[in-house]
Amino acid sequence: MTTPNPASSTNYWLRSGMYTLLERVVTLVFGFGSLLLLLRLISQSTFGVWVGFLTLTSILEVGRSGLLQNALIKYLANAHPSETPVINTASLVLNFGITLVGAVVLAAVGPWLSNSWDSPGLDRLFLIYIFTTFALIPLFQCNFIQQAHLEFKGLFWSTFVRQGLLFGFILYCYLAGKSLDLISLAWVQFIATVCGAATTFMIARPFLDFAKKIDWKWVKTLLHYGKFVFGTNLSTMLYKSIDKMMLLSMVSTAGAGLYEVAIRVTNLAEAPTFSIASILFPQSARRIQSEGKEGIRKLYEQSVGAILAILLPFILFVLIFPDWIVGIVGGAEYNGAGALLQLTMLYGLFIPFAVQFGTILDSIGLPKINFYFTMAGMGLNIVFNYLFIKQFGTVGAAYGTLTTYCITFIGMQWLLHKQLGVRALQVIPGIFQFYGKMFHLGRNYLQMKWSPEAQASQTLDK
Repeated sequence: MTTPNPASSTNYWLRSGMYTLLERVVTLVFGFGSLLLLLRLISQSTFGVWVGFLTLTSILEVGRSGLLQNALIKYLANAHPSETPVINTASLVLNFGITLVGAVVLAAVGPWLSNSWDSPGLDRLFLIYIFTTFALIPLFQCNFIQQAHLEFKGLFWSTFVRQGLLFGFILYCYLAGKSLDLISLAWVQFIATVCGAATTFMIARPFLDFAKKIDWKWVKTLLHYGKFVFGTNLSTMLYKSIDKMMLLSMVSTAGAGLYEVAIRVTNLAEAPTFSIASILFPQSARRIQSEGKEGIRKLYEQSVGAILAILLPFILFVLIFPDWIVGIVGGAEYNGAGALLQLTMLYGLFIPFAVQFGTILDSIGLPKINFYFTMAGMGLNIVFNYLFIKQFGTVGAAYGTLTTYCITFIGMQWLLHKQLGVRALQVIPGIFQFYGKMFHLGRNYLQMKWSPEAQASQTLDK
């Protein structure tokens, strides 16, 4: 089978970038839209059960993606055409193997978590998700193969179909006034995943070339490369999810549901952070070659300053009007989340520093240090969440996580200063520089828009 070569024109790159951006927008819109409707269709305690279900399944999906994606993309992008089928087959075997392990884990821990988290029916949701996780095998495989060939259309459309069908079902229940149970929702999630997998398979067919025999050396090679990304991704997800898991164990599903509402609003602040991080990685890799550590230092300080400049207005707005925002998102049942939201919103002040810390370390060849910091942060988060939740209940999860962010922030800045000479306070001028640049861009645009030449041109056009 002949694998098409991606176009090298500017239009091609613009189209690829558009698909990537649209995929993120679709995930955000459908995900947040589903949240708004679910909070009005099910009780707080039932929503807490769904939070527990999504927390564990998301950890499994992100870890699995980390094990497969980077390794497949790296080796396919540089492989001789004759090796492509062998690598694809090896990756598919690895995909099936990690899926099987995940399914066994879900079946084994489901009943225990259902009792431990006081979440009736959670074990049944996990059993249904076993079907979903096997449906993710072709979805992940096709998407990752396309990405290796610089094609992102399948990623967008599979996400649109998968997320859109689930959102459509929830919207139908809301508009029709029908009751919604989590078992039905889990089955619809499975059906949506199958449809998403079929969609990306149709788009990826020109790239799907598999060997009939398994080359176990390639399986080991992909596993060896992906295990570090798997460990970091898994640790990061556990780091970010441990507060919700401990609330389910130590408080109640209702408490976890209340906390999740605050976290979902806070997560909106992560969008610009991760978008800029994806741009920063290749830039930092280039600058370490051309400008050395001084270039990396400036890039870190400027990028964090730019992200904070974007986030600060949103953070301040949420801090001033938390109850109003919670009322819009969750309704009257979640009024108690206003104070929680104020605390969790403060996470947004630390997340840009943490994300760019990991990006910089990866780009300069120190991924193990990033992994160790993530593991240390996860350990601290467990300790502080346990102590604060035991003392203060649901709000203790926010205190514990915020304390962890503060301590890891100090450690990260110390290391960056030692390695690259980074000065955290230099981020502040970067914030004002960003606002200055935006002001000048806006002023220049208006001057061009309303200049006599522009006015004359508009008159001629008419």
